[in-house]
Amino acid sequence: MAERRLTTRIAGRWDALPAALRIGVLYIGARLATTGLLLLAARASGPGSRFGADASLADLLAGWDAQWYWLVAVSGYPTELPLTDGGQVAENAWAFLPVYPAVAAVVGAPLGSWVAGASAVSLVAGYGATYVLYRLLRERIGARAALWAAVLFASSPLAALFHVGYAESLFLLLLLLALWQVQRRRYAWLYLLVPLMGFTRPGVLAFSLFLALHGIHRWVIRRDAALPGRDVVHIVATGLLAAVVGFSWIGIAALVTGRPDAYLATELAWRRVWLPNAEAGFVPFEGVVQASAFWASQLGLPPAVGVVVFVAAVAGAALWLWRGRTARRLGVDLRLWSASYLLYLLAVFFPQSSTFRLLLPLSPLWGAVAVPRSWVWRIGALVVCLLAQGWWIHEMYALGDTFWRVP
Repeated sequence: MAERRLTTRIAGRWDALPAALRIGVLYIGARLATTGLLLLAARASGPGSRFGADASLADLLAGWDAQWYWLVAVSGYPTELPLTDGGQVAENAWAFLPVYPAVAAVVGAPLGSWVAGASAVSLVAGYGATYVLYRLLRERIGARAALWAAVLFASSPLAALFHVGYAESLFLLLLLLALWQVQRRRYAWLYLLVPLMGFTRPGVLAFSLFLALHGIHRWVIRRDAALPGRDVVHIVATGLLAAVVGFSWIGIAALVTGRPDAYLATELAWRRVWLPNAEAGFVPFEGVVQASAFWASQLGLPPAVGVVVFVAAVAGAALWLWRGRTARRLGVDLRLWSASYLLYLLAVFFPQSSTFRLLLPLSPLWGAVAVPRSWVWRIGALVVCLLAQGWWIHEMYALGDTFWRVP
């Protein structure tokens, strides 16, 4: 009896703490766990790894794409695109947008290095994203489930991205803030958030599509939920702003380099790592078809099998978003965003080893995982997240020695 009273008292005091503080405590715990896994990966790194046998935590934080963001911070963007021996555009800095490396440089100046600034920005933005995700979901699934969703998000399989010099943390913070403001019908904030988001990571075109679908939905239900004229103006204006921002980097790259295809050719340079004989030029939705055939061939299956499996997976995801009981608990807006982003990925992306990282903007769907009230389910989901996180860090950072171990 005394133990039960003590447990109840502790739980009551925990619940009485401000949400920002509770999220902070849980986030710090998750970051300590991830730091431990990264240290283990550095220790396990061998001669065959990208990071070598004497890897340190700092090496891992500055690895992979973080090198490109650092290059943008110190050297900017090339005015002349580098070319391969075959005359095709080679990998270069135009694939990486400027907000994150610039912010990391400012923060890193007093800390002594760009890497320190980048890690600090990722850690702080990750906390902000975790807190905003909680606030975003609380209105839909309740405070306790939203807190569990925040814990799963902070401990997710790719939680190392809250530490390393990647733009994902900052982009997620901006994206979740934007979704939260749409959910609260405070559209004026989008005039600030959309440009910041659009120059942090690719994906703002998906937000433009989301705003279009959001506006259509509000129009359809206008008899049940008022649609003031000012909201119509804001939805249309910010949707168009997101589209302009989304395409503007193509124009900026073309203006600086003198090549109209500078940005798209740069992005396709990474695809040639997987398909050396791929034809030049970007064609929407072509990448997913090529990837389906490629991965089927890697498994010794006919290309058609890969396409069929991919189509079935897309259909299943669409059906779950539309009809799934836990997905419906999230509300229309978060499901429309998820559908918009998935369609955007289908149009522009070649699915490969970075696929899981590219799915991070779907993080509001952690709310659907957290909805079931079973403690066994929630704790089991957390354990799976931590195990998957350890596996991903080991594969990408301790090993990192083959084409499918690129984060």
